Amino acid sequence: MPVSELRFSSQSPTTVVESTMNNDETWLWGQIKAEARRDAESEPALASYLYSTILSHSSLERSLSFHLGNKLCSSTLLSTLLYDLFLNAFSTDYCLRSAAVADLRAARERDPACVSFSHCLLNYKGFLACQAHRVAHKLWNQSRRPLALALQSRIADVFAVDIHPAARIGKGILFDHATGVVVGETAVIGNNVSILHHVTLGGTGKMCGDRHPKIGDGVLIGAGATILGNVKIGEGAKIGAGSVVLIDVPPRTTAVGNPARLVGGKEKPSQLEDIPGESMDHTSFISEWSDYII
Repeated sequence: MPVSELRFSSQSPTTVVESTMNNDETWLWGQIKAEARRDAESEPALASYLYSTILSHSSLERSLSFHLGNKLCSSTLLSTLLYDLFLNAFSTDYCLRSAAVADLRAARERDPACVSFSHCLLNYKGFLACQAHRVAHKLWNQSRRPLALALQSRIADVFAVDIHPAARIGKGILFDHATGVVVGETAVIGNNVSILHHVTLGGTGKMCGDRHPKIGDGVLIGAGATILGNVKIGEGAKIGAGSVVLIDVPPRTTAVGNPARLVGGKEKPSQLEDIPGESMDHTSFISEWSDYII
């Protein structure tokens, strides 16, 4: 919406934003249902599964709540209890819904293996773990901490993704593959960040307080990277796979190695032109960094 239209609208800015997000959510839910119908027709063996998880539901939040409830339930943590818990959170908090929509879009746009929105909704454990974490974070902020921690434990058991419920995560997040991702209690992850498997955002010992990394918007963190301590990864930075980062990384730079060093050198590091968290470019720095030849 143009600024002039927003300025003279009879609706408040918050109402306009919510309306735009509702339209986006409605469009995306229509796409997901169309994809599910197509897949049910082409693969009858999945028809019942697709009906129960997607086609029988009236909205994205109901489908997502049902699916998460069934994924995370146990003999003592019933799926019906979890369904009610998730549905209450998603249906009453438009920020959670808009984040889920942004995360679905992120997976579809950044991961060439993601063939459809419904594929992400049903099968991407990084996406599912992130949405469940968002609810656990909401519970944590409501001082329902035993339940938040119990949910964290189930997320770790089922999805092999361990995110403390106090950690703050933006939207447009891609946890690609996701296995082995660990995010500590005081970590902060910005918007439009992409994180691959076996990444650790951890502390440096048993000290308390603010002790975990702060990840800026648009950051890309490669597989197996470890970032320790209350360090800042600047907006649009790139952390190479397998790197160990212990100090701040400036915006729009690339850090690689163990211990990590800046491509181009500390005094005048090479500047990235794209947003790596969105472009998913993992290797463009190689020509500037290594003379290794096979």
